[in-house]
Amino acid sequence: YVRSPRAGERVMASVTRFLERRLKLKVNTAKSAVASPTERKFLGFSFLDRGRIRRCVAPQALARFKQRVRELTRRSGGRSLAQIAPELSRYLIGWRGYFGFCETPSQLRDLDRWIRRRLRAIVWKQWKYGTNRFAELRRRGIGKDLAAQTAGSPHGPWRLSNSPALSFAFPNAFFKGLGLGSIYVKPVE
Repeated sequence: YVRSPRAGERVMASVTRFLERRLKLKVNTAKSAVASPTERKFLGFSFLDRGRIRRCVAPQALARFKQRVRELTRRSGGRSLAQIAPELSRYLIGWRGYFGFCETPSQLRDLDRWIRRRLRAIVWKQWKYGTNRFAELRRRGIGKDLAAQTAGSPHGPWRLSNSPALSFAFPNAFFKGLGLGSIYVKPVE
């Protein structure tokens, strides 16, 4: 890194010249620029400057991650959570292996929450009818009033997947029991 944009232009021209002439490599000008590190992405990471520079997952990488999870967890797939979990778990382990060392744990926690909410929405949609939803919630230890209120709700699966009844019926330990690990791992202190 250099101090001024002019110095950056000079260094970029020098490096480009070296790569193209000496090493006979083609420099992709669309991906190359002189800019602050916080304005660029590199190998799926970007950098945040909030007091100190921190490595975070780039927005494009987050969008690709969410798109892939949506493909793996389609609500109309007709598959149970037990069938979805192994494939999703493999993807999450690989993704965590690459992006797990980012310095913004809140991003990973938010993605974990989003995945669990998505899985709860799948179950809610699979239960289909109010009577079945009520019976399943009661079977999982939800009180009669809360189960009736949730089962009779006019709201859709995504909104209800964030409800207290589904959070109690399917706690984080339930998903862990299916073999779904977390992409957020608490740092060892």
